Amino acid sequence: MASEDPTRAPFSLPEIHVNPSGWGPSSNETKLGGMPYQPFSKSDRLGKISDWTGATYQDRRYVTKYNSAIGAGGTQYSYYYEEDESSFQLVDTSRALRPMYGRGRFFRGGRGNFRGGAMQHGGRWATQGAMKNTQNLQVLSKAQKNKERERTRQMRKWQQQQKGRQNYNRPVQIKQREASVTVKPDWIVLEEMEKAQLSKLSLPTVGEPEELLQCGTLEYYDKAYDRVNVKNEKPLRKIDRIIHTVTTTDDPVIRKLAKSHPDANVFATDTILATLMSCNRSIYSWDIVVQKIGGKIFLDKRDNTEFDLLTVSETAAEPPQDEGSSLNSPRNLALEATFINHNFSQQVLKADVDKYKFPEENPFAEAEDSEEESSENSKTRVASVGYKYRKWDLGNNIKLIARTEHDAVVGTSEKDIAYMNVKALNEWDSRYSGNIDWRQKLDVQRGAVLANELKHNACKLSRWTVQALLAGSDILKFGYITRFNMKDSSRHVVLGTQQFKPSEFAAQINLSLDNCWGIVRCIIDQVMAQKDGKYLIVKDPNKAVIRLYDIPDSTFEDSDDDDDDDEDIEDDALETPLKA
Repeated sequence: MASEDPTRAPFSLPEIHVNPSGWGPSSNETKLGGMPYQPFSKSDRLGKISDWTGATYQDRRYVTKYNSAIGAGGTQYSYYYEEDESSFQLVDTSRALRPMYGRGRFFRGGRGNFRGGAMQHGGRWATQGAMKNTQNLQVLSKAQKNKERERTRQMRKWQQQQKGRQNYNRPVQIKQREASVTVKPDWIVLEEMEKAQLSKLSLPTVGEPEELLQCGTLEYYDKAYDRVNVKNEKPLRKIDRIIHTVTTTDDPVIRKLAKSHPDANVFATDTILATLMSCNRSIYSWDIVVQKIGGKIFLDKRDNTEFDLLTVSETAAEPPQDEGSSLNSPRNLALEATFINHNFSQQVLKADVDKYKFPEENPFAEAEDSEEESSENSKTRVASVGYKYRKWDLGNNIKLIARTEHDAVVGTSEKDIAYMNVKALNEWDSRYSGNIDWRQKLDVQRGAVLANELKHNACKLSRWTVQALLAGSDILKFGYITRFNMKDSSRHVVLGTQQFKPSEFAAQINLSLDNCWGIVRCIIDQVMAQKDGKYLIVKDPNKAVIRLYDIPDSTFEDSDDDDDDDEDIEDDALETPLKA
């Protein structure tokens, strides 16, 4: 061992006192008397003896990593100012600029100073910020400069995306919809039913209906349309045919059945019944007139209304809200959808072959023939339709008679004839209706297209399914129609077809016929409890509520002929009833 240098200060190791009974100095140690002692636990972590940089706990997760488990972490060593320090002032009171993040703070700050604080001096542009920027740029290499520029560009792009997301996630304020009818001050609210309550109703005791009468003529479905696809599309043609939408009390057959079947006390059409049965899925406003005469109830639609128009994207999260003159306004879309449905249901039929005829003639075509000079031409202009008048027993002495419809038949012989209802689903603009382009998805992902339609048009599909079930149709055929050009609502093409059994499709869309009958029975019971008169069922345009109003008997009557409608129903007893 080398000898000690006398010029250097001597160094001697401190004496270590062992405490065999515990941790820390011995309690009987006199040399440490009067000095503060920090108690610690055996499980405490050992940190640095001294840290003058202040960067011990840069990560906030480990701020308390080296704290004592006993508590009072070093408070006895804290220093407290005893003198007044208020006389001291900082020389530079300006606020220091904090960098946005990490590296590149000098480059970004200098760049901003150069843009905002330049001034002309002696023909040269110079600022203090620009000089700082130049000095900082000299420190960075060329690769670092390029990396910093790319980072700045990505930051701006991210900020723009955040703005877009904020606007996208912001809920769109839906405009207040108008009611289908103006509620007068003298109308009395008798009942107010919420859709949530109606959805819980069920009437499983309704059996199979009784066939009363079949009339009309049906054409055969052209199976060539089953082979239509996106690559082999067909243009939608305009078919010049008359489609009757006669209300209940204007139907001469129902008037005669009301007298020939005295046990029946409720009368309606399949369209009116389907509207009531699907009311828990409806969003838009509608109304149904109820007339109670001699204990019999007639469900009617008002004249010159939009009751028969098909809705478009009614149940979508963001339904169409354009103004009335716009191509995609709710009313113009409804007119377009109704036009497409009428033409498609007649275009897919074989007009040059023998037709399937029911025992009785079309009662509405006969009424026109009496007024037309050429009855033969008038018959050819009537659309293919077959009417079935059926009666259901709803219990509690309630017997309901309704007019149901078929659109076509399919089959080769009398034994294998299948009745069909043909409906059209139309695409108006994929950007506003689920972002699913039918031309790209229909052939490869038809299920996704149908699921999107079930989401945006749940009420319309529910009504069509109910109508097919009421009529007893064997097939429910859907056609997929789109615009030839999204900015033109006058030209359309057929992209494909799809068919279901009505009962299976009802189960697929979670439609319970027992619940549908329960809704109808609930409304009829409430009307039966009232006296004879006129009532109105109205769907609130902005709430999930259906109201039953007591209205004056003269409401919605524009002429003397309309005033005599109720009397004509009873006078029809003198006429000979049709054969069942």
